[in-house]
Amino acid sequence: MKKRILTGDRPTGRLHLGHYVGSLKNRVSLQDQYETFVMIADVQALTDNFENPSKVRDNVREVAMDNLAVGLDSSKAKIFIQSQIPEIAELTVFFMNLVTLSRVQRNPTVKDEMKQKGYGEDVPLGFVNYPVSQAADILFLKADLVPAGEDQRPMIELARDIAAKFNHLYGQVFPEPDLLEGDFGRLVGTDGGAKMSKSLGNTIYLSDNSDEVLKKVMGMYTDPNRLHATDPGNVEGNPVFTYLDAFGNDKTKIDEYKNSYREGKVGDVEVKKYLTDVLNDFLDPIRESRKKFESDPTLVDNILRDGFKVVKDEAEKTLSEVRAAMKIDYFNN
Repeated sequence: MKKRILTGDRPTGRLHLGHYVGSLKNRVSLQDQYETFVMIADVQALTDNFENPSKVRDNVREVAMDNLAVGLDSSKAKIFIQSQIPEIAELTVFFMNLVTLSRVQRNPTVKDEMKQKGYGEDVPLGFVNYPVSQAADILFLKADLVPAGEDQRPMIELARDIAAKFNHLYGQVFPEPDLLEGDFGRLVGTDGGAKMSKSLGNTIYLSDNSDEVLKKVMGMYTDPNRLHATDPGNVEGNPVFTYLDAFGNDKTKIDEYKNSYREGKVGDVEVKKYLTDVLNDFLDPIRESRKKFESDPTLVDNILRDGFKVVKDEAEKTLSEVRAAMKIDYFNN
């Protein structure tokens, strides 16, 4: 049997280049080698959007289309909606007994997001608990690998610890999943921030048209100490060159631009125009593929229904094993 991949996206907006580098590229390249499942994490999205459920609902299909547009094949990879699988919530409740509150609160990803959202002491319990829910997301399908960015490592480590503790207490049920990082690492935001993020508004979306890409690239952060095109500039840490490394195919030309930039022989505008061309060449086939799904919403809905049927069956099997292991399968003996 093939090993399993489980990954997913929060439907709080369309997906961007950071998602592609961090996870989508791996999903597409590995779908022939692994049994692949992609979860649209609407329950997780509601932990910090509970007052605006329409935002989450409206983006479920958008996220599905982004996955399909980059090359995910629905005959190989099953896409499903988290809230439609109640077994995940049941497993989350069982897992909550295996984790301390202090362990969850120390999670650096949770701490960073709490700070970013300005929760202070008024953080919703569901938000604090989402690492445990995420462990259930991964383990209910017995995933072996999780393609995600480095920022998700604490989540995967918690899932591994929960799986190990459950197996120790009740018997072997779950594999201990591994993180599968992209080959590029984290893509910085257009503002030079540490991470491209929908909530920070520093993104280039996979569905952006060519004019939107041009506008965003021209507004990108570069070297703040470089006042004139003739000034030597820094390539390292410069988002424009980071994006060229991630998406450019002509490495010789990119190296030439880097050398010219370091020597003060090329201006920011010229390099940004070249990056715009590179990104639009990359995005053109994705945009074209997306049009097919945008023109026929029922096609996407049918793919999601098919994913639900397959995943629901697997969820019921896993929870039957869990209940038996925990001695709470009262009427099955």
